[in-house]
Amino acid sequence: MRFFWFIFLGIFAGLYLSWPGILIPENWKCFNEIIEKSAEDKISLKAVLEISPSYLLNGKNKKTSSKIRIVADACFR
Repeated sequence: MRFFWFIFLGIFAGLYLSWPGILIPENWKCFNEIIEKSAEDKISLKAVLEISPSYLLNGKNKKTSSKIRIVADACFR
């Protein structure tokens, strides 16, 4: 049981250090809006500005984890 507690605490601390705004409900609304708009091919300017040029230059298929990172960076930082 103690092992799971340390794993949970480590994951939570890592996410909080990476994205300090992850606990604010207003930021989750931003996250959900970007996800909904991206399904309609209407991506917000805020999310577009968070994308690095090297990400755009690599024309390969993007992984889901990198897509989530970009949206999370746009809303939680």
